[in-house]
Amino acid sequence: MPEIYVSTDVETDGPIPGPHSMLSFASAAYRADKTLIATFSANLQLLPGATGDVRTMAWWAQNQATFDATRVDLEEPMEAMRRYVAWVNALPDTPVFVAYPAGFDFLFVYWYLIRFVGESPFSFSALDMKTYAMALLKKEYRQSVKKNMPKAWFDDFPHTHVALDDAIEQGALFCNMLAANK
Repeated sequence: MPEIYVSTDVETDGPIPGPHSMLSFASAAYRADKTLIATFSANLQLLPGATGDVRTMAWWAQNQATFDATRVDLEEPMEAMRRYVAWVNALPDTPVFVAYPAGFDFLFVYWYLIRFVGESPFSFSALDMKTYAMALLKKEYRQSVKKNMPKAWFDDFPHTHVALDDAIEQGALFCNMLAANK
């Protein structure tokens, strides 16, 4: 079956799930040709007993309007994750989790999926865009950052730290990277 690339972005109040909460997350499902199939987003209630990380919350204080956007229309994590699994499972082809960086975003999404639903529609895997860029650019990993990527890979989407905006932006970037590799 063809793959659907599920570009996902999370916004959190700390570096790891459990002690800290995922504030919001969103996914944009793309075909390889950059056709946007569907989107999903949710703002989540905080985990009981979790607290905001001091450094992370200092960053949010500098971006208060964006933080405030994560605190409207809050859902219980269990309900949001159930809706998300149903959404992913309804996609027309095989879903592949894609993120920049996958090591952070997948950590939160996978933890929440297992904690609240008991399963992940992505299994144990996630595709890291930065690693993919490393291979395409033939650069070291730490040099494979957005500022060193070709401008042609970027569409005119903002990076706002609103999860859905960033999932759409990064999904288009990934599709452009796929096209550059053909």
